[in-house]
Amino acid sequence: MKLFKKAILVVHGFAGGVYDQEYLTHRLELIGNYDVFTFTLPGHDGDFKKKITYKDWIKKVDSEMEFLISHGYETIYVIGHSMGGVLASYVTAKYSQVKKLVLVAPAFRISGFEEEKFNMSTALTSTPKIFEEYGVQLVTNRLLKLPANCYIEFFKIVKELQENIKNVKVPTLIFRGTKDFIVPQESVDYVYKSVQNKYKKIIMLEKTTHDVFRENKKCQATDLIIKFFKNYKSIESFPNGITAPDLEDKWKK
Repeated sequence: MKLFKKAILVVHGFAGGVYDQEYLTHRLELIGNYDVFTFTLPGHDGDFKKKITYKDWIKKVDSEMEFLISHGYETIYVIGHSMGGVLASYVTAKYSQVKKLVLVAPAFRISGFEEEKFNMSTALTSTPKIFEEYGVQLVTNRLLKLPANCYIEFFKIVKELQENIKNVKVPTLIFRGTKDFIVPQESVDYVYKSVQNKYKKIIMLEKTTHDVFRENKKCQATDLIIKFFKNYKSIESFPNGITAPDLEDKWKK
């Protein structure tokens, strides 16, 4: 039986999980005509293992897309955060069922890291603002405890998939926080220039870090995503930056 609902697939980032986008997914679940799907990338369930490779992450996102397609979804919107943005771009270019794309701090470039000379400790030392952004405890618990091979696989997947963004032909909405010290402006500029659709826009979120949907602009960012999903042409009227007093926040507690 053909489904009338659209599917939304949310792809989390490296060293993260579905919890990073909980606010977003809960909001999306409240609106009609959308079925929201999330999943956890291999190795991101608290147990990174050396046998996990970037190919496992690609295989997983492929399997999620094929699951949706096999269940009759003909219109799929994809949201990707950080490394999840790289994977989201990959499936958008690959599957014709993807009609709209949202990239949140897409990690096609990473501040403080050189692909050919990767060293996590050196990179973090040379980029102290990452500690300012995340806090010492979170950096220690989430990033420094990961095996070095995980970071190597991260760079492999970016290198493997970075050209796919040039094959994206659907309307695309891109977000980046002005206090994001992990994904530089160069990364979102690269995405914007590469997408082959005139309906594309970068939204800069003032005083926001890499964790967009954990911060005080999460409501406004989600409002724009919902408007974009309902009418892609609406992005022409979207603000170039969200500043105080911001859009009306109807979801404040």
